[in-house]
Amino acid sequence: MNRQSTKQALILPFVLMLLTGIAIVIAWFVINQIFATVLAIILVVMAIVSIILIRKALNKMDHYVDDLSGHISAGSNTAIKELPIGMIILDDNENIEWMNKFMSERAERNVISDPVNEVYPNILKQLEKTQEIEIEDNGYHYRVRYAEEEGVLYFFDITEEVKTNELYEESKPIIATLFLDNYDEITQNMNDTQRSEINSMVTRVISRWASEYNIYFKRYSSDQFVAYLNQRILNEVEDSNFDILSQLREKSVGYRAQLTLSIGVGEGSENLIDLGELSQSGLDLALGRGGDQVAIKHINGNVRFYGGKTDPMEKRTRVRARVISHALKDILMEGDKVIVMGHKRPDLDAIGAAIGVTRFAMMNNLDAYVVLNDSDIDPTLRRVMNAVDEKPELKERFITSDEAWDIMTSKTTLVVVDTHKPEMVLDENILNKSNRKVVIDHHRRGESFISSPLLVYMEPYASSTAELVTELLEYQPTEQRLTRLESTVMFAGIIVDTRNFTLRTGSRTFDAASYLRAHGADTILTQHFLKDDIDTYINRTELIRTVELQDHGVAIAHGPDDKIYHPVTVAQAADELLSLDGVEASYVVARREDNLIGMSARSLGAINVQLTMEALGGGGHLTNAATQLKDLTVEEAIEQLQQAITEQMSRSEDA
Repeated sequence: MNRQSTKQALILPFVLMLLTGIAIVIAWFVINQIFATVLAIILVVMAIVSIILIRKALNKMDHYVDDLSGHISAGSNTAIKELPIGMIILDDNENIEWMNKFMSERAERNVISDPVNEVYPNILKQLEKTQEIEIEDNGYHYRVRYAEEEGVLYFFDITEEVKTNELYEESKPIIATLFLDNYDEITQNMNDTQRSEINSMVTRVISRWASEYNIYFKRYSSDQFVAYLNQRILNEVEDSNFDILSQLREKSVGYRAQLTLSIGVGEGSENLIDLGELSQSGLDLALGRGGDQVAIKHINGNVRFYGGKTDPMEKRTRVRARVISHALKDILMEGDKVIVMGHKRPDLDAIGAAIGVTRFAMMNNLDAYVVLNDSDIDPTLRRVMNAVDEKPELKERFITSDEAWDIMTSKTTLVVVDTHKPEMVLDENILNKSNRKVVIDHHRRGESFISSPLLVYMEPYASSTAELVTELLEYQPTEQRLTRLESTVMFAGIIVDTRNFTLRTGSRTFDAASYLRAHGADTILTQHFLKDDIDTYINRTELIRTVELQDHGVAIAHGPDDKIYHPVTVAQAADELLSLDGVEASYVVARREDNLIGMSARSLGAINVQLTMEALGGGGHLTNAATQLKDLTVEEAIEQLQQAITEQMSRSEDA
């Protein structure tokens, strides 16, 4: 309501009363003229007095309103200028037309008439998607809202709130568990003096590192430590790429040993019990990937890895293999039958290991079957299956997924070989149906893992899963020996994964090969299984012809975007590239079925191809890894690969 309408509201009742009085006086003139004359005189006097009083009241009101308006206007201007909230008014072209003192004092320069999206990059575009955003500018943090109709941006200062949150996040507790991977193996033949010296060296190195970062640690056994720190310290240690790993490795060389350290870190919770469990789980993950690395596990399940630059050391003791062999026997004997399954598109290692597990079960008088569908058989595996078809006793052990589903009971034990990732198994439905699972694998452990297995036998030091299964067979009754064909397929699995005993081959590998050879493994038949057909050879040659040698001995080859290559052909091309002079690591990129781009990576050991493939969603070993990318061209996949290689190399140089 404005001032004029207010005056009208005050005058209107007076006018109505005056008119009423006049009407009454006129009426009295009819009845009594003398009395009516007196009333008229009184009415005129009262009207004059009332008008004078009303005018004075209206004038006083005008003065009051004017004074009040002045005070309000001055207060509004002061509030807008001094209010601890930023205001920016925009013109029709989204340029800054005016800003209050709060914002102008924080601006580095005069930004009047500048486009607001340049002063605060893409701020209006961000506000199109949400009512409120948070930005940082010149060290200040703001929560920004936009009144589009008025063209006004409101900036609420949340700098203190952000700093408080940062302090809170930085002070969150962290628990780390440190484990000396091969302490027992290195110290078992040392005398007391040597053992004391290496213990002192380890304590000194870790203590110096802990003091540098203000970490509290405590040694609670000969090869294990526990450490307490906060998130800020963890961030600093991550920036150094956990240089404690290389420090300890280098110091141990002077003691004629290669001592390595694995660390599991738990973060993301204030519950110390949760942090302790995450820390232990992270350590298990680091050890499962071969040790000499750090696994930082967050409460939400995310894992970050550091280190892993050395190949896993081969264990010197057979105790673990013997213990696992007897444990596996006990688990299988508790069930009614055994079903063995490898990974999708199984290779000779997966099939050889699966055949070995069925023989293991038969040694203990159990029925055992291998899951394999016709669609899973590639040309190399077809030659093996042709030989299997000639042996009825072995042939009847191979069943399809549907047959496996039908014969499974609640007591059936499912043994998964050559993989530990649920999404990689040959048939996930069978995996999900089973409640008695065993995992035997030689790959470094990844984030994804088969849930609730009764037994896990994962040894990243091993050349192949066939090698692991061969060792398990050595501790079982010998009444039912491996047949010649079984031994040959398992031997071929070792040959394939070691590339003729040149990669990841330890003394235990030759022991396993010797055991298989003694049980009739045929090297000539192995070569027959591994022969290439002409098309495979030509396709592999096509891939190798495209090779480009880059810095650090990295070789990248690729196939055309319009041609599909078999994964085995891609893997063989990567293997063959390693035989070229100057090549330390090879990557082969080619299109495969189901709109996927497949990558195979191989290394002689100086470059960790596993880390590169993990950055692209895959995994594997330090010297043997792979991944698949979806909805990309070969050229786009190569760009992502080169970016991952560059990032890995820069981290290696910083470490």
